[in-house]
Amino acid sequence: MSNEKNIKIVLIDDHKLFREGVKRILDFEPSFEVVAEGEDGTDASKLVKEHQPDVVLMDINMPNMNGVQATADLIRFFPETHVIILSIHDDESYVTHALKTGAQGYLLKEMDSDALIEAIKVVSEGGSYLHPKVTHNLVLEYRRLAKENVPSIGDGNIEHHKPLHLLTKRECQVLQLLADGKSNRAVAESLYISEKTVKNHVSNILQKMNCNDRTQAVVSAIKKGWVEVL
Repeated sequence: MSNEKNIKIVLIDDHKLFREGVKRILDFEPSFEVVAEGEDGTDASKLVKEHQPDVVLMDINMPNMNGVQATADLIRFFPETHVIILSIHDDESYVTHALKTGAQGYLLKEMDSDALIEAIKVVSEGGSYLHPKVTHNLVLEYRRLAKENVPSIGDGNIEHHKPLHLLTKRECQVLQLLADGKSNRAVAESLYISEKTVKNHVSNILQKMNCNDRTQAVVSAIKKGWVEVL
């Protein structure tokens, strides 16, 4: 018998068919348990108080109260709540606003099931997770500001070099592909290795770079000139 702790999940989305689809995916994961569903941001606090979930999956666009407002309320009253925003918007302004409000994850609704499962596991343990496309867009915005020589961002004229003093050649390749916005599956396909091997490489990269998540690692790598972003 597994000793793995069940991850309790509250799912809030105003589209019933989408909720049903997400719940169907989550039901296949033995360590996941969807304990409640809501269709409006106003349901969030009540459901979290009643069920004390580990993770809340929150749609960003809902009537009466949107996901960002609901997240702000949750974080204020239940500061230990782990929220993942579900959205169709990949614009960096939406992402940064959601993260500043207190969300620990941001997934596009075009996500595959692997990304959803990985995001829930990472966020439930206190980490953060951004959809790879979102990560790439944030990185592009960072580079745009850097090239404009915005003082708070840093020097846009970065000399690129591989961090072979710290990472292996393969880890450097993985880091570059993360900066390109690749998911674990896409990285695996690009390098002809398994997803499990990719996850091991990512874990090693985060540990060696002293970063909490892949977004932080990519931004740090850009600052140091370790990856190229066109």
